[in-house]
Amino acid sequence: MERQKQISTWLADLWPGRSFTLAPASADASFRRYFRVTLDDGATRIVMDAPPVNEDCRPWLHVQQLFQAAGAHVPEVLAQDLGQGFLLLSDLGDTTYLQALDADNAAPLYADAITALVKIQQASRPAMLPEYDRALLRRELDLFPQWFLAEHHQLALTLGEKQSLETVFERILAVNLAEPKVFVHRDYHSRNLMRVTGPGGANPGIIDFQDAVYGPISYDMVSLLKDAYIEWDEDLALDWLVRYWELARKVGLPVAADFGEFFRDYEWMGVQRHVKVLGIFARLYHRDGKDGYLKDLPLVARYLRKACERYSELGPLRKLLDRVEDKITVLGYTMDAGTLGSRRE
Repeated sequence: MERQKQISTWLADLWPGRSFTLAPASADASFRRYFRVTLDDGATRIVMDAPPVNEDCRPWLHVQQLFQAAGAHVPEVLAQDLGQGFLLLSDLGDTTYLQALDADNAAPLYADAITALVKIQQASRPAMLPEYDRALLRRELDLFPQWFLAEHHQLALTLGEKQSLETVFERILAVNLAEPKVFVHRDYHSRNLMRVTGPGGANPGIIDFQDAVYGPISYDMVSLLKDAYIEWDEDLALDWLVRYWELARKVGLPVAADFGEFFRDYEWMGVQRHVKVLGIFARLYHRDGKDGYLKDLPLVARYLRKACERYSELGPLRKLLDRVEDKITVLGYTMDAGTLGSRRE
């Protein structure tokens, strides 16, 4: 409540003589929170609350400028107080892709998301964002044995299993690091894409981009099409991937000339992401006390299993999934449960 009072004081100084109300808009997996401000004339704004002891607004502001210059629809910065950790932003609405998507609108909404992503990738330049380098990719992989296997499943690996997992991780990294590099949002999925309506409402509105990096070109398409929160039929996702690849080639992005080669890169990038996400979701529960992501573990594990079944080099990883498969049953979801096109809310 103290932070909310500080926000109200800050806004009152920005708008002397005007009345407004403040209500929670959303929160994310970090310490950031968002409030929707409704002014006396009905106009709305968003306040990002990022406590300086826990968060730094500057990376968000830097990426906002890069993505906005690329032509992506990101929130506009209307006012800022970095000392207090407050940003006043334009309001992209309260309807995420996850809330809006259905069988009738999925094709145009995903087409919009792909078009926006290509714009961002076209604007890519080295040295503008942190490198998605070997060290960072490896730290993310290591979340899996630490948090998903050891902490979440109390699974102690044998020396042989540790060595096999190490070999698999090295193979994953080799494929990931061989990809061409572009700007990478890192969480380009249905919860961070907004369905915007009204005048000037270009879809999608893009949020939560402060962790953007310069890295593998297939990464954001993995985030989009192998989404932890909504699942689509594989043939449909493959069709969207082909459409992205064709558009990327048309505008000169450095995707592989052979779609089969690009698809393999995409699949192996997915393996890295899914291994990371399983670790992160387990950590959010065990370290941070956030259990809302547990129900999403089975879908992520299923994506990982499918890739492991396609590529024999990933066999040791599949065997580890075998060891915990009967335990991945949370809130009625299991690794082989769920329907295609279903949400994980």
